[in-house]
Amino acid sequence: MTKRFDVVGIGNALVDVLAPVEDSFLATHGVEKGIMHLIDTDRAVALYAAMGPAREVSGGSAANTIAGIAALGGRTAYVGKVRDDQLGQIFAHDLRAQGAVYETAMAEDTAAETGRCLVLVSPDGERTMNTYLGWSEFLSPGDVDPAMMADAEWLYLEGYRFDGPESHAAFAKAISAAKAAGGKVAITLSDPFCVERHRAAFLEMIRAHVDLLFANEHELMALYEAGDLETALARAAADAGRVACTQGAAGVTLLSRETRVDVPAAPATVVDATGAGDLFAAGLLYGLTAGAGLERAGQMGCLAAAEIIGHIGARPEANLKELFQQHGLM
Repeated sequence: MTKRFDVVGIGNALVDVLAPVEDSFLATHGVEKGIMHLIDTDRAVALYAAMGPAREVSGGSAANTIAGIAALGGRTAYVGKVRDDQLGQIFAHDLRAQGAVYETAMAEDTAAETGRCLVLVSPDGERTMNTYLGWSEFLSPGDVDPAMMADAEWLYLEGYRFDGPESHAAFAKAISAAKAAGGKVAITLSDPFCVERHRAAFLEMIRAHVDLLFANEHELMALYEAGDLETALARAAADAGRVACTQGAAGVTLLSRETRVDVPAAPATVVDATGAGDLFAAGLLYGLTAGAGLERAGQMGCLAAAEIIGHIGARPEANLKELFQQHGLM
């Protein structure tokens, strides 16, 4: 029997606030370039005040992936918490407008606001994220509908969401329901510092439940405390069913216990690297659920990533279906 959803994602429901900055801005404000920093309300207010003109775009790593799959015609749903405020309304509207199902209840009586990520984009396109999790931090098992999880071919989990008091229990509930119904589980490691904070929990989940592990080379090496990528790849392939390791302009390595495929990056001009990994995951998961082989699905992922880094923001601006058709992928 066909399931209702190709992919259901769970993650931090955030709105990205993007602004171009010089590297000197990062130094002045004590922000390390190229990584995700968790910040509190006061820090968010101070950084926002210091930023130049900004653009608000719905974001959140797994939400970007789900939006990308929906844009390609995939059947998707998303679970993540927002408050019933201006940014929360923007987030919900944008995701639903893309074609995804989003039914997580909006909070009304809470001090926490909808989460936002202040994305500082350097002249070289590198993005430095400063994330106020807000209400998204409080994802709990009560937010997970087992029936929705059971109705998904794939469950896609965002590593950033490990930074929440009840998120591990929420993930466990979702995994249990998905696996019991024959679904598969994918997870993205999200960030090297996220890996450092939760290495043991990541490894336990990957070894027990994960069918597809997404990571970039820095995250994978951090997970296995490896001095080189090949060692990390070999250990990951032994732990997970399949591994998708992105390496920026060097492309991506797709690995299972039996197969290795190296897919080159699609040509692109980097304007803003925000969401590259998210849209790579969207293209790959769409390809797999549509019946594409591993190499072709990887090519889809690389092409979706190339589209997203060519403009500001982590949601597609081009018609991804037409883009894939132009490159003979659909």
